[in-house]
Amino acid sequence: MRTMQSIQAIGVGVGPVSFEDLVRVARDGAPVELTGEALAAVDRARDVVEALAAGETPTYGVSTGFGALATRHIPAEMRAQLQRSLVRSHAAGSGPEVEREVVRALMLLRLSTLATGRTGVRRETAQLLAALLTHGITPVVREYGSLGCSGDLAPLSHCALALMGEGEVRDASGTLVPAAEALAAAGLAPVELAAKEGLALINGTDGMLGMLVMAITDLRMLLRTADVAAAMSVEGQLGTDRVFAPELQAIRPHPGQALSAANLTALMADSAIVASHRTGDCNRVQDAYSLRCSPQVHGAARDTVEHAATVAGRELASAVDNPVVLGDTVESNGNFHGAPVGYVLDFLAIVAADVASISERRTDRFLDRARSHGLPPFLADDPGVDSGHMIAQYTQASIVSELKRLAVPASVDSIPSSAMQEDHVSMGWNAARKLRRSVDGLSRVVAVEVLTAARALDLRAPLTPSPATAAVVDLLRSSGIQGPGPDRHLSPEIEAAVSLVQSGAVLAAAESVIGELK
Repeated sequence: MRTMQSIQAIGVGVGPVSFEDLVRVARDGAPVELTGEALAAVDRARDVVEALAAGETPTYGVSTGFGALATRHIPAEMRAQLQRSLVRSHAAGSGPEVEREVVRALMLLRLSTLATGRTGVRRETAQLLAALLTHGITPVVREYGSLGCSGDLAPLSHCALALMGEGEVRDASGTLVPAAEALAAAGLAPVELAAKEGLALINGTDGMLGMLVMAITDLRMLLRTADVAAAMSVEGQLGTDRVFAPELQAIRPHPGQALSAANLTALMADSAIVASHRTGDCNRVQDAYSLRCSPQVHGAARDTVEHAATVAGRELASAVDNPVVLGDTVESNGNFHGAPVGYVLDFLAIVAADVASISERRTDRFLDRARSHGLPPFLADDPGVDSGHMIAQYTQASIVSELKRLAVPASVDSIPSSAMQEDHVSMGWNAARKLRRSVDGLSRVVAVEVLTAARALDLRAPLTPSPATAAVVDLLRSSGIQGPGPDRHLSPEIEAAVSLVQSGAVLAAAESVIGELK
């Protein structure tokens, strides 16, 4: 088993962190190191801050208070206390611990901003943040506390507190220990924050951005998996693949729609089930919207995800702090406002809810004998004695209802704070937190559709499904999920299917036959 130290380190430079590197650090525990270029940029910016700190002119964040208290000039002998007080007071989170991957993502993104040379921290402070990531030391961050403006203040303050050797952290094994103890065990010394450093460590959109990047990564995989599920449903419900033809997509040229339709066509290729009802005696004119319009819904979702990815890419290339070092001065700004990130986080929650909604509708059609074209009611072995997948659809419906509530935007809300100095905020952190639940819910709804469609495809025997969808059915069966038969405890099978969807195994099974989906 590899240790974090044996994994190749991610270099953090003056340029943006990539999606892939963020996921490697956040989820895979990859270590990090600052590049020489980044350290030089950090040193240049620190020289500017030191010069301003030595001057007599008050400079926000260097020699003044913060927020509504910015009018007070702080004498030089009290500035170290100013930075400590800032971090301690702002580490005011409450609620359950935030997931390790989220904390690591926000730490990496704060380090990335420090590396731009726009914040004015000392190199030893930036290097200690990198060392915490490398040693797997994860500060305890609480669920509530960020308004998504002036950055994710409370979450980032909990991380800054750990750099000071205060507060609680999880070590590499996940054990809860005092920060000072974890630093000492790793051979690290806490820092005493100097002028500007406390503010530079906490004033960014890093938490909401990290969650956005991970959600985009997950949704890109889940939307291709939703295409797999849709193909299985269209096939299992004796639908036609003709509506997915490229010439039909070309006359409404949304790129995501064309990609999704192409995936459905490829997934259903060489299906004996589909071929069985291409004859002239088939009296069905059109399939239901949930089957026929799958590319339109999945495609619109894809296009929205890619818009969000564009916004995330811009934010990754940003230096979010206030004030920032520009040339030989420090300038106040509003770049910490989370609106750009908050909006797309909300957009993606809408996407997750609607893709889950159409997935649930496709599943429900399998269970109604009036709409399933010859399948037994609820796909039950002995209907009446057995209930089949009746309650699996209830589970989907429960989740979809929750996702609709989560689709209500957070970014349209604002509660003024800091004595009306911060009178309009983004609530981007809240948008990100609910999106994580939405993505998880979508994966569960799609998993139930895959589970149900696989049973239906088995019930179409002796007709055989396409090679791609058959590979997914085989994956489920080889993973301990049984085929049609008398009722059994269904929850473990649903959870197994969820794991196969979330891990990417369902997608990989289909792609092992037809190549990478678009």
